[in-house]
Amino acid sequence: MADDVRDGVELTSLDGPLLDDAVVTSPGSEGRPATKRDLVDYLDAVRHAILPALADRPLSVVRVRPGQEPFMQKNLPRYAPDWVARTTVWAQASHREIHYPLCNDRRTLLWLANQRAVEYHPALIKVGQRHTTDLVLDLDPPEGDGPVPVNWDHVAQAARLVHRALDAAGLVGGVKTSGSKGVHIVVPITPMAVEDSAAATRALAARAAALDPSIATTAFIRADRQGKVFLDSTRAIGATVVAAYSPRIRPGLPVSFPISWDELERVTPADFTIATVPALIGDGDPWAAALPAPQVLPADLVEEGHSIPVARVQAMHEGKRRKRARQA
Repeated sequence: MADDVRDGVELTSLDGPLLDDAVVTSPGSEGRPATKRDLVDYLDAVRHAILPALADRPLSVVRVRPGQEPFMQKNLPRYAPDWVARTTVWAQASHREIHYPLCNDRRTLLWLANQRAVEYHPALIKVGQRHTTDLVLDLDPPEGDGPVPVNWDHVAQAARLVHRALDAAGLVGGVKTSGSKGVHIVVPITPMAVEDSAAATRALAARAAALDPSIATTAFIRADRQGKVFLDSTRAIGATVVAAYSPRIRPGLPVSFPISWDELERVTPADFTIATVPALIGDGDPWAAALPAPQVLPADLVEEGHSIPVARVQAMHEGKRRKRARQA
């Protein structure tokens, strides 16, 4: 029996726990266990802002079930309603077709929330297109101790390096918290070959890291990062990135949230949660407001990037080389 019906979607078990250890902390409160209702109410409250970030993009979600580990779901379940829009994509790695959902409207978002889909990871390429819409750098701070202290100020410093590299290239980007430890820097771009936009992403990461190698690195192998912030340039071609306003499966249920460059040193990811974000955005969409119109990537940036090896491929070859050296 449904606890509630919204836009024709039956919502069930709303007062059950969402995660085994998740809490919702409102301003001035100590927090309480998060429920499925909290997730549904949050996504419904921000639907006007999150749906534009999801629309017409193959969508992967991270779902939770009581007593189980979270899992990423790409294939739309067979029991999904016929009215959920979908698209079929051939997955070269697994040699199979994947039927991705397209979250284009409120009732699809509500249906996904009722399935306990907490995180929303849209593709960078829209349905029917052959190019990524954005250049994305994912700034990932280290988990353990290193020569550089691991704190938000460290992340902010690395983001400043990317901002300087963008400015030098005549580009403008928006920045948002990842909802986890780092930030995403996003540059809307005009249509171009995916290989070229991926190359430009590598070049931008390399230029930013070169501005202060004591703070940032492009080393894909974790052991080589030496406590620095990793400027991940692999969010390209077939990749996804968590959407602005998407919750994350982290303590306190933080949200990936847009911030201004001026705010970098004054905020932390914990400031933006499913409890605080609806009031922060109201009826607006600060992420859409922060992003510039699509820009043409400079030819020299693209050319430079083609001379830089793809990080994952380089790491794979380096891993094999090190393994052979250990065996020798």
